[in-house]
Amino acid sequence: MGPPRSITQQFDIEWSDRHSAASRRPEGAQIRTCDYVATRQISPPVPPAPQPPIPAMDAATRQERIDIFTHSCAEFGLPLTMQRRAVLEAVLDLDDHPTADGVHELVADRMPEINRATVYRSLETLVGMGIINRLCHPGRVVRYDGRTELHHHLVCLRCTLVLDVDDERLNRLPIPDISQRDFVIKDLRVQLRGYCRSCREKEKKG
Repeated sequence: MGPPRSITQQFDIEWSDRHSAASRRPEGAQIRTCDYVATRQISPPVPPAPQPPIPAMDAATRQERIDIFTHSCAEFGLPLTMQRRAVLEAVLDLDDHPTADGVHELVADRMPEINRATVYRSLETLVGMGIINRLCHPGRVVRYDGRTELHHHLVCLRCTLVLDVDDERLNRLPIPDISQRDFVIKDLRVQLRGYCRSCREKEKKG
């Protein structure tokens, strides 16, 4: 038995057999039909690739950020409090663009006496010092980013999930001429907005 024929080959053979038999058959003879059966192998659907986990900040980078914070407190003339350091450590440890409530929850596990107001004030102080960033995104809840170097974000329009994107092509995007707008640009970061895998799966399930 030869190799299996494709659907097109099998249909061509059947059509040819039928018509060649019809051209040769004597009057009254029956037409021989082809015994080939067209079959198709259906490959199972390929599941979507899982989303890569958010990479954790390595210990060396984390310590470097804490050292910068220590020196910055001296430069700004701010007291180096345990509360501020704990808030910074929480942002760096969460590493998922946490909300103020998320930061407070983690810090409260380490320092049960700390209140929300102290956490909020400390976060805004760290933003003012340039130690962390406040994200601009479509969600109503403020999120904070422990990475201050140039990078970009994927933002889910439904659950407001934020994922980091590092891409040199985005880093090299030209800044448009806005001289007529009387505006000074200090930074350029790209947000790619859409829907995360979890939200798409929930939508499919209804």
